[in-house]
Amino acid sequence: MNIKKLILQGEGTTLDFKKTINSNEKIAKSLVAFANNKGGQLLIGVADDGSIKGVKSEDEERYMITKSAHQFCRPAIEPEFEEIYVDDKLVLVVTIHPSDTKPHYALDENKKWWVYFRVQDKSLLASKIIVDVIKKSGDPNGQLITYRDDEKKLFEYLGQQGRITLKEFSKITRSSYKKAQKVLVSLIISGVIQPHSSEKEEYFTSIQ
Repeated sequence: MNIKKLILQGEGTTLDFKKTINSNEKIAKSLVAFANNKGGQLLIGVADDGSIKGVKSEDEERYMITKSAHQFCRPAIEPEFEEIYVDDKLVLVVTIHPSDTKPHYALDENKKWWVYFRVQDKSLLASKIIVDVIKKSGDPNGQLITYRDDEKKLFEYLGQQGRITLKEFSKITRSSYKKAQKVLVSLIISGVIQPHSSEKEEYFTSIQ
């Protein structure tokens, strides 16, 4: 594994840098977000800017991650570890495979369980729509229904506005939130549109 090449890619949907592990809750959030999406790798001992700091105690980091994966993730997650030396500094590579027991929940500081999902380089709290996507993407029998007219209206709207919310989609198709959500979920799973979360709202754009 070429760590330097990996670091040059920068953080993204399947890659996260952690200088050190200091919170079981924070690491559980990252583990769950990877397991609920396409899987991914955590590079421990690498700062956010990609500089290699190395880990001081590989055993301690490994213990913290295993504890997070087993006690702060539900269902539990099984991380794989690999130690790699780069310029005499030790980087701990933690691989999380995409799970077939989705969705996974992470325990937060207030002892509440939440679903997280990896979008670009962030582990985001999953909305109801995303939880539905996670459930269906892990279900081989998930039958997806397509609504031709609704999809057409969606793409016309995206062509003009560039983005759409569930509320807007429900309005232009004159359908219930539940029906509109079903269409959005099927299109996210099909890889046609992608979700985004801002402070105020969740919205969707086409995948170019």
